Amino acid sequence: MPFNVVLVAPEIPQNTGNIIRLCANTGARLHLVEPLGFDLSEKALRRAYLDYRDLANVVVHESFESFAESTDMTRAFAATAGGVTTYDQVEYLDGDTVIFGSESKGLSDDVIAKFAPDSRIKIPMMTSNRSINLSNAVSLVVYEMWRQQSFAGSDVPTPDSKPYFS
Repeated sequence: MPFNVVLVAPEIPQNTGNIIRLCANTGARLHLVEPLGFDLSEKALRRAYLDYRDLANVVVHESFESFAESTDMTRAFAATAGGVTTYDQVEYLDGDTVIFGSESKGLSDDVIAKFAPDSRIKIPMMTSNRSINLSNAVSLVVYEMWRQQSFAGSDVPTPDSKPYFS
């Protein structure tokens, strides 16, 4: 089962386009929670995801509540600067969900309150800095999730596979 990436109220089409491309390349399912700060047909979005839209599994939800009702939230993690656990300390499982907030506001206090402290993850950064780009943050976390699954479904050889070149 693929990982779930959730963007709550994303604002910048280029970030979402990059994340669509990331999800297509990692097999993750992308959930977009309205309101969106752009139209999904917007030219800037199309430029960022190129021809990957058809390869990505993208679902749009009217609200965070409608998303939560459609998903098993027992293995969901909220990415927030106030997280207690760094993203690489979690043992991710198939089907896990990671939730990110908008570029300018992050996740609301109401959404964060739905998660136990150990399900609030953070990305370490210099103490004087506030955040990193949303698409970069999603990339870091998704690739850690996938790495822990030995990049299942990718072209990375497994320990018992034959080498690319002999």
